[in-house]
Amino acid sequence: MNLEMVMQELEALSKERTKKIYISNGAHEPLFGVATGQMKPIAKRIKKDQLLAEQLYRTGNYDAMYFAGVIADPEAMTEADFERWIDAAYFYMLSDFVVAVTLSETDIAQEVADKWIASGEELRMSAGWSCYCWLLGNRPDNEFSLSKIADMLELAERTIHESPERTKYAMNNFIYTVAVSYLPLHDKAVETAKTVGPVEIQGGKKSSFLNASDNIRKAVDRGQLGFKRKHVRC
Repeated sequence: MNLEMVMQELEALSKERTKKIYISNGAHEPLFGVATGQMKPIAKRIKKDQLLAEQLYRTGNYDAMYFAGVIADPEAMTEADFERWIDAAYFYMLSDFVVAVTLSETDIAQEVADKWIASGEELRMSAGWSCYCWLLGNRPDNEFSLSKIADMLELAERTIHESPERTKYAMNNFIYTVAVSYLPLHDKAVETAKTVGPVEIQGGKKSSFLNASDNIRKAVDRGQLGFKRKHVRC
């Protein structure tokens, strides 16, 4: 399949209601409004195609950019490629659920994510923390440095309340993910979540609050400790 054919198929799957939901979350034109589950049959036909993924991502169309992440070949991507992708990721559904997810399937994931976390830029930071969430929720515990993850928990504890809004979401999710999916630091993550407490998110007319402790407790009650995904991408 070529670029034009994929764009036509995506447009045919568009739904106005889905489009409005994406826009309410930060997407802007151009976009079609395609539910991610409806992309799977197209992805099965294409499998991995990095050239096509690059062409789709460059369109600036949200649905095409998302689909690019689905068919990308992460092993064929360099750090420079991921820098280009994160530069074009204009809101969190791209930075955290396309770029970070794709990065998490590479050997350079931690190296790149570390740089993004230290960047001071909201969506880069968000993508970096999110990448670690995808990694911890998929890879064996022995692939991570215990001292490094412990240091990251301490960094989150010190800085989460003063961080940019989308970064707060990703950092809060990191604390939760360590507690649930990285058993060597479960207890430390639980204590970090208690110390951090509710995290205020400014949005619209009123604030909302994130609470990692509550979510960790619910995961424990559901017997989810040690949870690992078989696959990161859909």
